[in-house]
Amino acid sequence: MGVRSDMTLEWQLRKVCEETGDEGVEAALSAVFTYLRSGSAGRRRQTKELVRLLEDARGLAAGVGEWHVVRLLQDSLDYAEGRILQPDFDERYRLFQDGARKERNRDFVASSLRTMHEWLVAVSEAYLRDHPGASARDVLAHFEAQRADTGFLRAPDDRPGRYVIPRGMSEISLWLERLLRSDRIEIEDPAAEARRLAGSPQALALLAADQDGRLILRAAELQRRTAGLRELRAVVDDPTATEADLQRALQGNHWIFGGRYVGEAARRRLVPGDEVDIPLIRADGALHIVELKRAMGLKRPLIRRHRNAWVPADAVHEAVGQAVNYLVGLDENRARIREEFGIETRRAGALVLLGHPALHADVPEEEVGETLRTFNAHVTRVEVLTYKELLDNAERSLAGGVGPA
Repeated sequence: MGVRSDMTLEWQLRKVCEETGDEGVEAALSAVFTYLRSGSAGRRRQTKELVRLLEDARGLAAGVGEWHVVRLLQDSLDYAEGRILQPDFDERYRLFQDGARKERNRDFVASSLRTMHEWLVAVSEAYLRDHPGASARDVLAHFEAQRADTGFLRAPDDRPGRYVIPRGMSEISLWLERLLRSDRIEIEDPAAEARRLAGSPQALALLAADQDGRLILRAAELQRRTAGLRELRAVVDDPTATEADLQRALQGNHWIFGGRYVGEAARRRLVPGDEVDIPLIRADGALHIVELKRAMGLKRPLIRRHRNAWVPADAVHEAVGQAVNYLVGLDENRARIREEFGIETRRAGALVLLGHPALHADVPEEEVGETLRTFNAHVTRVEVLTYKELLDNAERSLAGGVGPA
């Protein structure tokens, strides 16, 4: 808090002048008044210089034994530096001069106490209704938890004049502090950071989506991933979106493909004549390529009826064939790729993304998914997914926790 200078302080200092009988103290107080009035446009000055001048006056008063003036000037300093609140300061010096007390201050204190006691009674009655066997110690523990939550008081923008104390915030803050103090993340002031996170609406939204607490350590990452997933879903649902649109929405969001991948390779053209859509790097260092086809814009069916069963249609086989050709090229150029780019392609795999179950309005979604899963079970290095299954998997990943980016 900065130095405070107002009419209340000036009024009190005038009373101090009346109490001193020493010329040196009077001169020091005169210097204080001169400094106060030296601000531009008639404003009172509020800097550390005011504190220094008051301390000089206090020292002179002590030197001549005017201890009552020393006490008054100490109050002046405490008020200027914010250690005494204005209502207390004003009330104290009305008493000193034997003046009338401010009735509004008395009424305010009385009404505050009355409201507090009414609230205590109401909350106690509500708690005992919900916990009929509660002891006095249980009631006190309930109020202790609520007292700790008052530090998170909020004023909602959509409810002027209303205030809200979020229940359980102190416990969440303590939990966050313990997490932040762990070896998993370095924070200069875990307690302050925990209170900031627990008290912000954005952090609360993240906490509400997290069932086991791991998300808070990567709150910013969760926000980024949520936004990326929302943008990707919009592109997937757009029947006019091209493969290039889908590629742009997926780039930089390798987490969507699952926890097996630690990042994307910097280069997409590893084999002359072939450029993969998204080159992922698995945790074991091997390459995994993603081949993208259209989603809702796919003009061909994903599955077709063959005798009494559903089987993958030509669009799936063609996309898988293209992915296999890429893998063959990677195998043939394995040594060069490893030497030039440091990427292992010997165990490379491929993921083909195409279509959406909604393209088959007459076929249950479960049938589409089961047909592709059966196909995947018989293919060694290539997996086929619809964009909806990819998005659903990513949604479950967000709900379950955020791992390393």
